[in-house]
Amino acid sequence: MSWIARRRADLLAGLGLLTRLPVGWLARGVGPVDMARSVWTWPLVGLGAGAVGGAVLAGLSLAGVPGLPAAGWAVAVQILLTGGLHEDGLADMADGFGGGRDRARKLEIMRDSRIGAYGVLALGLSLLVRATAAAATPHPIAAMAVAGALSRATMTGVLAALPPARSDGIAGTMGGIPRPALGAGLLLSALAAAWLVAPARATAACLAAAVSAAGIARLARRQIGGQTGDVLGGTASIAECAILTVMAAV
Repeated sequence: MSWIARRRADLLAGLGLLTRLPVGWLARGVGPVDMARSVWTWPLVGLGAGAVGGAVLAGLSLAGVPGLPAAGWAVAVQILLTGGLHEDGLADMADGFGGGRDRARKLEIMRDSRIGAYGVLALGLSLLVRATAAAATPHPIAAMAVAGALSRATMTGVLAALPPARSDGIAGTMGGIPRPALGAGLLLSALAAAWLVAPARATAACLAAAVSAAGIARLARRQIGGQTGDVLGGTASIAECAILTVMAAV
């Protein structure tokens, strides 16, 4: 497989995992995809989804829609693009960590498709914080793009730092993350922040992402001994809230 074909395969895997966009056209002439190698594309996918949400917010604001309703519609469009993947992970993680007595029970709850009180609360609060913070950020396209990129980078950090909590599922079957792919993803997200927003906001956003990743990784290790797809999705949701909040505050 050529270098370009490998990059297309990585992009195919990243878009196919993190969005609901049609990606069949990327599969032409591409061999088997390697999900672990595709992690460098995750921040790019998040960057694109965030930029779309920011464009919706900016466009509605220019049309006279107040900031908070405009931000609500922007977040709704992002969720449509991603299929609610990260929000579903956050809800399952909250239910499992909050309601399980031991590791086995926590993993069992996280596998259950039904949502409980902890999941409802976590999901509602995250959407509230995300929308209000997005409404308060200057230059929403840049801010939401940076938040999208860095929040997906936190997923790669947690994935690389923790062992799988169970053997099945995407997170459990990916195996070791290639260090060049991990480094490329982290570097791309940091460069996006440095390029798109002012230095103080970029620094604050990167720190918020790092603290979010470290905090969720420590919590997941204590709760279930590792990471799952739900933990990764919850990490992205929490990190996006934190990043948008600090960029609105700085």
